[in-house]
Formats: sequence, C-alpha cells, structure tokens
Amino acid sequence: MDLLERFRQSIIPGNVPEGPVLPPWLRRALPFHPDFARTRALVEDLSLNTVCQSARCPNRWECWSHRSAAFMIAGNRCTRACGFCAVDTSRPLPPDPEEPQRLARAARELGLRHLVITAVARDDLPDGGSTHFARAITAVRSLCPETGIEALIPDFKGNREDLDRVLRAGPDILNHNLETVERLTSRVRFRATYRRSLELLRRARERAHSPLLTKSGLMLGLGETEDEVLRALEDLRGIGCDMLTLGQYLRPSPAHLPVEDYLAPEVFERWGEQARGMGFLHVASAPLVRSSYHAEESGRDALRRLLEGGEPPR
Repeated sequence: MDLLERFRQSIIPGNVPEGPVLPPWLRRALPFHPDFARTRALVEDLSLNTVCQSARCPNRWECWSHRSAAFMIAGNRCTRACGFCAVDTSRPLPPDPEEPQRLARAARELGLRHLVITAVARDDLPDGGSTHFARAITAVRSLCPETGIEALIPDFKGNREDLDRVLRAGPDILNHNLETVERLTSRVRFRATYRRSLELLRRARERAHSPLLTKSGLMLGLGETEDEVLRALEDLRGIGCDMLTLGQYLRPSPAHLPVEDYLAPEVFERWGEQARGMGFLHVASAPLVRSSYHAEESGRDALRRLLEGGEPPR
C-alpha cells in the first residue's frame, strides 16, 4: 500500500466511521507535494509530536505540503478523555526537557513565519504543564525572533498562575477553544467547563504582558441549536475575543461522540458573516476549518484589521 493510500485510509474514512453519510463537500483530493515528505521527516527526526497526527486532522496533507504544522508539546498522552478528541488518554511521561529546543530547531529549519504550539492536558503536573509551555515559547523566540507564536493552551484547571506563566513568555496569539455550546460542554469536554474557558480568555486579555490577540473556536454538528451557537459567539465577543474558528465536527472513531448533523458550506458562510458583523477581527468558518488551519494568514489578517481601527489588545 503506497503512502497516499495509507494516508487516505487513516485520515478521511477514519473521521466518520458511522452516522450520517459523509457529504461530498467533505471529500477532497489529496495532492502529492514533496514538502509533505520533508515536513514529516523533520517531525520524525526531531522526535516531535503534532496535533495534525494525534488528532487525525483532515487537513494534514495540505498543511504539511506547505511546511506548516501545529506542534504538540509535553507528550502525546492526555490526562483527559474528551468525547470528540482522538488524542490518546493514558498516563503521560514526564515532559522532555530538550523538547523546547528541538521545537525551535524545527521552526527554523521549516522557515516558519508563524508557529502554533499546543499541548495535551497535563492535569498530572502541579503546574499543568505551563512551565514547559513557557519554555517552548521562549526557546522559539530566542532562535526565531521573527516568527509569530500562537499558543493553543488547555484550561490549566482554571489556575491563574499557570496562565500567567504562559503569558509572561509573550505569545502573539493566545488560543483556547470553547469547542461547543454551554449545554453540550459536559458531554463533549472532560473536566472542562464553559465558564472557565471564557474566564481564561478574559483574563488573558487583562493580564497580557505584551500586545496579544485572543482566539477561540467551536465545532458544529454535535447537536447544538442556532440560538446556542449565537449565544456562544456573543459570550466570546463579550469577553473581547478577537479571532474565531468554526468547523465541522468529524468523528475520530466509533468510541467517540457521533456526528448529529453535517452542516452545508453555506451555513458556515452565514455564521462567518454573522460573526464578522459582531466585531471579531478575523473569522474562519467552513466545514474543514480547524483551530490552527491557515493560522499564519488568520493572524496576519487580524493584525491588519486591528491597525485599520479594530479594538486594540489590552
């Protein structure tokens, strides 16, 4: 079986093994590009993890072909078992102290102008993994001072000191996903709460040590109503969230939550227009949008809109 066929079987069908029939707009050709192999080889050579692989992202082929990846630090074993997420849930290993430097090398060798750093939830650690997160940001900043850094963080169980530790490292964008509407949060997100996530984003804007954009995202198709989605968008804008992603939930395996509905592209377009009208500096809304999809372009667009008169980061 060749590389393309293995990738096709592991990414596309695996996302939707059961439930409603996969609509045509979620089927896409997987073009070959030599930079895909280069990115994969670099990730393997430096012993790095990516959310692209661990979460079975349907955009991995496209992003890696453009030498772009969302790197996942602090291991690939999560202490939470969220109903939507494909990342392995098991007892994690101690964070690798050399990982931040390897991550910085990857950013330099790929020539990244924008880097997304995310992490598994490390509820087993006293600091929730925030020290490791801060060290990763600092290492990249030192080796690649021109690279924009987006930190896609867990909720740290609401611990303010852990959040402040990441903020002191100086990311350009602080990303934390709401994931779903308030009513569905307890079913979708293990140990997380809707209000805690909103408070984290609010506090990030308040406590930032340098200019900071905040970002969040939701998955649609889990059984939410339109009124609930609208309320979630209002809540995000109410705490000053700058950037928003909306995408279709895809089921990673039969053990995960089922897809309740596949929303047509025009529905995502309408939600995108609604959100832009509410004042978000950048909105990405389409079925295959994910939190870090086209992150560099999103960040650049948000900054441009900010300079044109949007609400300044605090």
